[in-house]
Amino acid sequence: MVNEQIRDREVRVIGEAGEQLGIMSSREAMRIAEEAGLDLVKIAPTAKPPVCKIVDYGKFRYEQTRKEKEAKKKQRIIEVKEIRLSPNIDKNDLNTKVNAARKFLSKGDKVKITLRFRGREMAHMANSKHILDDIAQNLADIAVIEKAPKVEGRSMTMFLTEKR
Repeated sequence: MVNEQIRDREVRVIGEAGEQLGIMSSREAMRIAEEAGLDLVKIAPTAKPPVCKIVDYGKFRYEQTRKEKEAKKKQRIIEVKEIRLSPNIDKNDLNTKVNAARKFLSKGDKVKITLRFRGREMAHMANSKHILDDIAQNLADIAVIEKAPKVEGRSMTMFLTEKR
């Protein structure tokens, strides 16, 4: 809210240099802002009384959008990368999958490791849990288990994240 849009009886006013001017009526605050040739902008509407600042509104909006863009640049979106395995995987193939998971984890992504069962493999699900344990052990230096191995339908899944 800016200038005449502010309808509160009393407001806490902050001057253009950031100094506290105290609590006063919104009319008086408007008058001070007009004398300075600036705008009265409500910056904390939920406070009791609401906080208003005397600033150049155009410059204030520009600074706000610049801060939002800067915050957006710094945020990192964590993706979940999936690695699929079968229960009868060989050692070298397993090492290749572990290296792929290591690469994903070093980039800061989460890794979902899925062990998929087909046909008769379903009868020996419990015997295949050691494959997921081996992967977790191989990646223990850079990763930590976020969700332990869990059977869901025809697959067993485990989530790994980077150590902090």
